Amino acid sequence: MLLNNKIGVIVDSFGAGVKEGLVKAVEVGANGVQIYAVHGEMDPEHLTSEARTELRTYISDLGLDISALCGDLAGHGFQDRSVNASKVEKSKRIMDLALDLGTNIVTTHIGIVPDDPLSEVYGAMQEACEELGRYAKQVGAYFAIETGPERAAHLKAFLDTLSTNGVSVNFDPANMVMVTGDDPVQGVHILKDYIVHTHVKDGVQLRKCDPKEVYGFLGYEAMSHEKLAEMGQTGLIYRELPLGEGSVDFKSYFQALQDIGYTGYLTIEREVGTDPETDIRNAVRYIQRFQG
Repeated sequence: MLLNNKIGVIVDSFGAGVKEGLVKAVEVGANGVQIYAVHGEMDPEHLTSEARTELRTYISDLGLDISALCGDLAGHGFQDRSVNASKVEKSKRIMDLALDLGTNIVTTHIGIVPDDPLSEVYGAMQEACEELGRYAKQVGAYFAIETGPERAAHLKAFLDTLSTNGVSVNFDPANMVMVTGDDPVQGVHILKDYIVHTHVKDGVQLRKCDPKEVYGFLGYEAMSHEKLAEMGQTGLIYRELPLGEGSVDFKSYFQALQDIGYTGYLTIEREVGTDPETDIRNAVRYIQRFQG
């Protein structure tokens, strides 16, 4: 196996501002970056046309691409129909920003897909994703759901109910092993028609859990991002670890991605740790071992 995929890093994992994080991405040897684009300086409402052009030029001058933007609006995703109109609109604006910056992929969490397809929550999520998928196809983008909250087969069944593949998949193997205990290799093959972006992250599950404990659910309190980071560090249910130290079989995972013909980015995410820059640098080197 010889990987040809480019290596990305999530700029926000460095814990610095966007421009400083971009420079660090170059320093650790990445080819591209993923950037959160929900709040603060990357909020679409805060970026004028001129600012977008300037940022795109700055990134290009550093020799980087943008692998994707992150448009995770937190909370319960699209489970609550009463707030979905504003979330859908915001998600569309993030897709517009992505295209202005030179990528056509926005990754997100949509909330746990319920087991009952006739439930109110399932219907609300389906309706929002149908609208977002149609918009994505219209503008030439993908709105990519991150794996982890449900098993791959259940996510595929939900995606298959939508009329387009505009809503697709951002495949994160660590989320699967840490939360649902799903097999990432099998998951890649199950979701092969939808995968447009991937994360490279590692971890272990310490005890079986209801995914609601991690991701929340409408009527069930969701954990804050800070609490999730603390959980990944202290290991109440799972522990996020540097690449190669957890339960993800990366040799088999990378082979599965090759088997389905995936040619996109392998984007490193590091949500915990006292020295993320070193962890990310080591992660780049870890992936490079598979590139020959």
